[in-house]
Amino acid sequence: MKKILLGLMLLGVAPAMAQENNEFVPVDKYSVATNRFWSNWFVTAGGDYVSTYSGQERGLDLSLNPFEDFRRSWNGDITLGKWFTPVIGVRSKLQLMSMKSVDGRENPDLDVLIYNVQAMFNLRNLFAGYQPGRVWNISLYGGTGFYRNITDKHYAFMYTAGILNTFNLTKRLYINVDLYHNVALNDVDNVYDVPTHGKRNFFNDKDRQFGLSLGLGVNLGKVGWSKTPDLDAINAMHKAQTDALNASLAEQQSENERLKELLAKRPESTTTTVQEKEVILTTPVSVFFNINSSRIASKKDLVNVEALVKLAKENNAKVEVYGFADSKTGPADFNMKLSERRANAVAKELKKMGLKDEQIIIKPMGGVADLDPASYNRRVIVTVAK
Repeated sequence: MKKILLGLMLLGVAPAMAQENNEFVPVDKYSVATNRFWSNWFVTAGGDYVSTYSGQERGLDLSLNPFEDFRRSWNGDITLGKWFTPVIGVRSKLQLMSMKSVDGRENPDLDVLIYNVQAMFNLRNLFAGYQPGRVWNISLYGGTGFYRNITDKHYAFMYTAGILNTFNLTKRLYINVDLYHNVALNDVDNVYDVPTHGKRNFFNDKDRQFGLSLGLGVNLGKVGWSKTPDLDAINAMHKAQTDALNASLAEQQSENERLKELLAKRPESTTTTVQEKEVILTTPVSVFFNINSSRIASKKDLVNVEALVKLAKENNAKVEVYGFADSKTGPADFNMKLSERRANAVAKELKKMGLKDEQIIIKPMGGVADLDPASYNRRVIVTVAK
């Protein structure tokens, strides 16, 4: 009876202990918590290779090769921006360039300042979920702004779009590779007498640039996002623990009733003593996993497993480890292998707690749809073998 009380006490205390430590909590793969305004800012500085195409080229039959000397220029840029979510961000970009002109003037170079604001969309976080340790990210962006022709003191509005690649060196430092396209809505070089002869095409209908920027970026403020708890998994843990406790209490009540019946039927003329039967607590314990993962979602589950392992070691009993997967999120053969990997992951923890290989019985059960919502089925059940 002492062992029963000890097991019930540990089972009751374990959830409370788990609530006091937020280090290990089941988390949702795609959801994150919002951060303060000053979190996830960044600044970059880069050098640009720019190839310029002008609306004044029509009819001149110039080469479209972006590496021709009359198109080529080397420039610089700086950006300042912020990520509001792992997917959506905004940045402002300032470029200073010596832009090429092909309109026949004596000085073909124009000193131009470009400023624009861009909306960014991180494709890797969008389609693969946010991962704090990811090295490479790719984003699409687009925006609007203006040119300032410093040489001729002229303004022109513009659009910009591009592909941004970042490669993390550390948590705060990363390499920035930016491929972009700028297009002016009116002439940047302040020349409006566009030749009427010559075929009009994409490259000579407006003033535009194609550029490649290589630079270094620094993350400012708090970096990254905290993942939100997986409420389905947490509710599943609590439900499984409650159901297990109720089942254990019902089992003990049944055993008590049986003992009472034995006492009531004993002969009055004898002094037979009915000893109370020692019962090993066999309450199953659930360990939960995230979707398509064989990594334990919450180390808190192992607090309950430790209580069960202690009872098994004291009674030299074997432990059964049942692995399950969610049948709604994968084919049967994949789910069988996944359930086995999950069971092995828990068995590895049991060995760390002192159980021997011969005391652990692994039983992969494959994909099931026993519980609703589906996340309840992504679990391993540990129980003392009867």
